[in-house]
Amino acid sequence: MEYNGRYGFFDASKIQTYPLVGRQNRVHYDDLVWPDAALAGADRLPPDTAAAIEAVARAMVEARADSRAVICFTGAHLIKNGLGPLLADLIERRLVTLVAGNGATAIHDFELALIGETSETVPNALPKGQFGMAFEFAWIAAALRVGNAGRLGLGESLGRAMRDPDFRASVESACVPRPAARAKLFFRHHEVSVLARAYKCGLPMTIHVGIGTDVLDQHPGFDGEAKGGTSGRDFLIYVNEVGNLAGGVVLNIGSAVTGPEVLLKALSMTANVGRPANGLTTANFDLRPCQPDHLADEKKFGYYFRDQKSVFSRVPEAFGGKGHYIQGNQIETFPSLYRALRKLVG
Repeated sequence: MEYNGRYGFFDASKIQTYPLVGRQNRVHYDDLVWPDAALAGADRLPPDTAAAIEAVARAMVEARADSRAVICFTGAHLIKNGLGPLLADLIERRLVTLVAGNGATAIHDFELALIGETSETVPNALPKGQFGMAFEFAWIAAALRVGNAGRLGLGESLGRAMRDPDFRASVESACVPRPAARAKLFFRHHEVSVLARAYKCGLPMTIHVGIGTDVLDQHPGFDGEAKGGTSGRDFLIYVNEVGNLAGGVVLNIGSAVTGPEVLLKALSMTANVGRPANGLTTANFDLRPCQPDHLADEKKFGYYFRDQKSVFSRVPEAFGGKGHYIQGNQIETFPSLYRALRKLVG
């Protein structure tokens, strides 16, 4: 990026990178949870939690039967926890109509598709200045540059890079610095990718980012205009689907801030143009306990948990809907939701 202002500016061209395949990762291909394994699992959740999950599953199936929207906004840990193949299967079965995530969601998905591993050991890498410095992140930046030139969204750009050989070749050509002797861009495990599955199925996966929040921002090829432009288009794709949420369902899985805030803005926009989400169902999945009496009291710490206040409480109340709070480890709660859905639809 160029800068012509009056202040000091970091020279990212001095950054040194290394191959992703040499990095220590905590999550490997064999750790992933596949549909057959999830179906064979057993629920050990508290009765109230299990009942709430079953209610959410019924609401999702009913919404899809009526061609209403079912949106899933997920934080990065669903992918890091190896649950991406389950979400990809819900995409394939058209049980969701849009998947959304933050920048880290896309990056972990990209890494798994590329090498079948993700989640670097941050404490070991950070003191050496190696955290987030794998060369392959330059390919993500290049994909966004190519996507932005074509006026695409961020999620579509990455999904297309995985599925479209011609687009992938353009990404390789746009990579800064040029790959030279490094390996070509090749996704060995695109079958595990939620981004790739969404693109294959023609279903949007939108990625909602900040600047300076993701490892690709650390690299010489970082292009803030491309990142902002592609994610800005994703936001409007997301808003368009929120306009179909009347009687639909929103899942927020482990996103404490970005998911709730993006949802609030989108709901206001669609209501403004006469498409309010009346009668929607919301479900917030998180580890933390929820105290409903805190959510309207600024003197209580629970008031400042955006996912609880907005997704579980404020949003369904505003539109005459129903909110569910699913407390528990998503390693248990999301497979439980998957099993409940498969029981209903086969």
